[in-house]
Amino acid sequence: MSMTSTQVRDGFTSKFGVLAATLGSAVGLGNIWKFPYLTGENGGASFLLVYLIATLLVGLPVMITEMMLGRRGKADAVSTLIKLAPKGQAWWLVALMGVGAAFLIMSFYSEVAAWVFAYIFKGIGGTILSTDPAVTGAAFNALIKDPLQSLLWQWLVLALMGGILLMGVSRGIEAVTKKLMPLLFILLLVIGARSLTLPGAREGLIFLFSPDFSKLSAGVVLTAMGLAFFKLSIGMGCMMTYGSYFRDDQHIPATACRVMCADLFVSMLAGIAIFPAVFAFGFEPSAGPALLFITIPAVFASIPFGQVFMVLFFVLSAIAATGAMLSILEVPVSVLSERFGLSRPRATLINLLLLALIGSSCALSNSTLAGVTVAGKSFFDLFDFISSNVLMPLGGILLCLFVGWVWGFERMKEALTNGGTLHLRILKPLFFVVRYVSPLLILIVMLKGLGLF
Repeated sequence: MSMTSTQVRDGFTSKFGVLAATLGSAVGLGNIWKFPYLTGENGGASFLLVYLIATLLVGLPVMITEMMLGRRGKADAVSTLIKLAPKGQAWWLVALMGVGAAFLIMSFYSEVAAWVFAYIFKGIGGTILSTDPAVTGAAFNALIKDPLQSLLWQWLVLALMGGILLMGVSRGIEAVTKKLMPLLFILLLVIGARSLTLPGAREGLIFLFSPDFSKLSAGVVLTAMGLAFFKLSIGMGCMMTYGSYFRDDQHIPATACRVMCADLFVSMLAGIAIFPAVFAFGFEPSAGPALLFITIPAVFASIPFGQVFMVLFFVLSAIAATGAMLSILEVPVSVLSERFGLSRPRATLINLLLLALIGSSCALSNSTLAGVTVAGKSFFDLFDFISSNVLMPLGGILLCLFVGWVWGFERMKEALTNGGTLHLRILKPLFFVVRYVSPLLILIVMLKGLGLF
């Protein structure tokens, strides 16, 4: 059962709302720690150059493709591909894979976000304020190894996301991201300005931006390609779902380019906010949870008024996580609501209950279920591996093949030029990239992720 024609479909109401929501989807916790760290580790400015080229060949074309299909379908991801594919061809399975990927990602990402939200209150209480990484490390381990805290914070985060989604697309997702995204930039600028005033901050900027072409290798190029694909929330139906809420006059290529540039700017600001301070106090600029939950509290504890800036930093991280989670959760919510005719509140509640149940296996991966593994991986790592290394890249490849070989150039031209009202010189090069280049490069990323070379 699908949504009846008498129902008025919600959507984004302004161009800024579109930009805020899609940028919120693309910006996540990876912008705060992973991207700046990988940039510094892999050659600084030289890595940035490779990343930008990879984005133009991998990330941006798939983002434009997803947005375009979503707006043309004006429905959830599954219904969109049923509408747009030739009869008898099961391209809707690609969208179903995206729903699966979104669900698995939310299962573990909501737990990482739970740690971030918990750290806002731990920062306010001062319990993680120490210049000794051993102390902050012990505090982090105490959090993730406590099953009650892990579950409670994860469920609170899911409840918050559910509350926003219950308000709908325009009054929920759009209204919230329009407030959060400007606040994200303001907090980054405030923390970055403070970080740059520290003695020794120059070393952090050198780590980030000094070009080191000797570090460029085939492995670094593959890292850049993988980052370009995974960082923009593509391959799991988020951008297709958000695209379905676009107005008919939205300039999709321009929107995608703005999102890409703003996303890169956020990552650079995050690097400026974090690494000068890390180097100023002689801490190790490691990636992952160690940087976010162990090093960062120790760094801010070394700064005058550090407790205030630490709380602001985790508020900033929570904002980044919120925008990403809203877009991920909207994928299965929209499918249940539109494809199966459930009310939005019921669709949201069903997804929240399923995530609270399945996601609990990730929340307990460091405590109660620490000894339980599948193929040598905890549930947290398994869900991450399946979604990141199989479902998302496979979805990206198949969407490119669908547009490039099934949908074709004329339909793509009609959709992206808004019925011929826009003149786009990039159409033929873009179609060539979508048809040949992007699927091949994503396949290489996928094979690398699976450890096949």
